[in-house]
Amino acid sequence: MVKLKNCFQRREKKYKLSYEKYDQLVGKMKHYMQEDEYGLHTIISVYFDTDDYEMIRHSINKPVFKEKFRLRSYGVPIEDTNVFMEIKKKVRGVVYKRRVTLPYNQAREFFETRENGYNFNSSKDMQIKQEIDWLVLRKKLEPKVMIAYDRRAFLYPQDEDFRVTFDFNIRYRTEKLDIAAGAEGERVAPEIDVLMEVKALGAYPLWFSEILGELKVYPASFSKYAQTYQRYLFTKEEFSHVV
Repeated sequence: MVKLKNCFQRREKKYKLSYEKYDQLVGKMKHYMQEDEYGLHTIISVYFDTDDYEMIRHSINKPVFKEKFRLRSYGVPIEDTNVFMEIKKKVRGVVYKRRVTLPYNQAREFFETRENGYNFNSSKDMQIKQEIDWLVLRKKLEPKVMIAYDRRAFLYPQDEDFRVTFDFNIRYRTEKLDIAAGAEGERVAPEIDVLMEVKALGAYPLWFSEILGELKVYPASFSKYAQTYQRYLFTKEEFSHVV
């Protein structure tokens, strides 16, 4: 099980890499950073939205404030595997994530019945759960797409807020929208070998900025859910409304 904070804020930047640039970058990073204990692992998320995709359409317009809601698992869960219900907000470039951890069977029951009697141990978790309940019920959110990818994550011992992740084989499906149904799907962006995400609360370490400059690696806009919607879901949605 991957252990992560339930609340945090940070800035995130993405970079599209070829396999060659990825190998070069990791080779240089390893002098400063260490791979986390989980190695290459698979992340499976089901994104929820309104019937007409209001949340992702709003997000694509690059507003000052936007949010997403997803159910996430590290690996394919079984009944008692812990999974995460997450609200991810972005305000003026700063990402705020709030999540609760609960067994997969409890999460499944919530989305089937929209009722959940699961008791959290902390008042903070209960507060986040109330936010999730309010968002899901107010907007009548429903599962729209599964997005999965294989990830390697690197940590910087001198700054716990600085992390670098590499995502491979980003894929999606619009059927069997259950994280327990596995991570199989079609490639979202076949032209991208590796998607790097740099997560930092403040400025990058100088050595990392120098490596990016040396290798001529530059930021690129890429949202997994937005790209999936624009490439594969938008046409279907428009067609269904016309019909």
